[in-house]
Amino acid sequence: MATDWLGSVVSINCGLTLGVYQGEVSSVDHASQTISLRQPYHNGVKCPVSEVTFSAMDIKELKFLDIQNTVNKPSSGQGAAKQPSIISAGRHGQSNRTTHPPVTSSSSHSGAAPITILRRVSSNSRGVIPATAKKNNVRNGGTGGPMRSKDDECFGDGTDEDLDTDFDFEGNLALFDKAAVFSRIDGTSRHSSRAQHHSTQAEQKPMSYRHDENILEGKPVIYRQITVPQQGGREYCTDSGLVVPSVPYELHKRLLATAEHWGLSLERRLEMIGVCSSQMALTLLGGPNRLTPKNVHQRPTVVLLCGPHLQGAQGISCGRHLANHEVEVILFLPNFVKMQESVTSEVSLYSRTSGKQVSSVKDLPASPVDLLINCLDCHENQLLREQSWYQSAADWANQNRAPVLSIDPPVSEQHQTVEAKWTLSLGLPLPLAETESRVYLCDIGIPKLVFQEVGIRYLSPFGCKFVIPLHRA
Repeated sequence: MATDWLGSVVSINCGLTLGVYQGEVSSVDHASQTISLRQPYHNGVKCPVSEVTFSAMDIKELKFLDIQNTVNKPSSGQGAAKQPSIISAGRHGQSNRTTHPPVTSSSSHSGAAPITILRRVSSNSRGVIPATAKKNNVRNGGTGGPMRSKDDECFGDGTDEDLDTDFDFEGNLALFDKAAVFSRIDGTSRHSSRAQHHSTQAEQKPMSYRHDENILEGKPVIYRQITVPQQGGREYCTDSGLVVPSVPYELHKRLLATAEHWGLSLERRLEMIGVCSSQMALTLLGGPNRLTPKNVHQRPTVVLLCGPHLQGAQGISCGRHLANHEVEVILFLPNFVKMQESVTSEVSLYSRTSGKQVSSVKDLPASPVDLLINCLDCHENQLLREQSWYQSAADWANQNRAPVLSIDPPVSEQHQTVEAKWTLSLGLPLPLAETESRVYLCDIGIPKLVFQEVGIRYLSPFGCKFVIPLHRA
């Protein structure tokens, strides 16, 4: 009968929205398919109302926490005790067995979930302890009797404390002597580990590392990874400390000839130099901060001063790539001198871009430009400096006061006609004169075995870049 479960303490799970309720069963209605709890708790907090009623449709799961002990009394007219099946299951220790109370579903509510979904999951196999015995045991301190039930601690009767009162965290924390507890823990830990770790106490403390340091032990770094048969008289080093020696011009010329023999033709080398030098120039001009679609009214202007030789062809290749990147390029190249075939080929390609070409210094801008690229000098012919067109172009460059990038300057003990702020060397640096210019090195794609063929033991210092800065060692 439904009255057999009155007074039992149950836990009703109504899902994530309504939560979990606990309380004493006060009534069970077959007709309306409802169950009521008195003195309910909602998610562990006492409810402000004295009774809550639940519909069977809202109940996801029901567990019995404590069954009232009046069901142990014998029924009238029978000599033996008549008990619900759930009580006998609990007393026999069958904790996983699901039983149903003798409550039936009403025929008028066939669409709703019946109350018979109620079930009890026993937490132990010691049987049911009467609620009054548990409460008395708790009130008396629990010495010598059964252990205090966790459920009784949470949901036992007589909890009349004012839950609205704020908890005194500072006062409770003052009762905890943290220093004494940690001192006792440290003493116990040292005593227990002294015998086990006596042999390791003399070992050195492991070294600590910063987040940017390599903690993996490997082979020592060899900073001199490039050795040359003939020293150029000057050494440089990269940002990571790798040593890059300079080479004499004759060895550098033989290296380029060997590379050309194996397929690195002059045209391919000019294209590589043009790409790398233009990339460096774009960075010097401001990179993405300057060259954006929203900044078309401030396009940078670059002037190229080129001679009718190989170095001039390298500068023209650089100018072509700059023009392709929407840079205002002005090429100065005299037209009354004989030009090399490579220069003629590069001029033909350059003429298909938006870049301008002038042959007179008078046609160059009078106001300062953003960058000036100097390719006037030649490795083979130093007498070009004495010609009038060369001197006119050098004078204009010195008066314009624009920053200068010099590509592949020749080896010379004389004072530079056009002082460069940056100098770009190719493959391996030449022994350049002592100046304030910052030296950079460009990877022009020479294979490792080509270096080996001319007697140079070579391991690339470029890493993930094609242009790297060099510092005087």
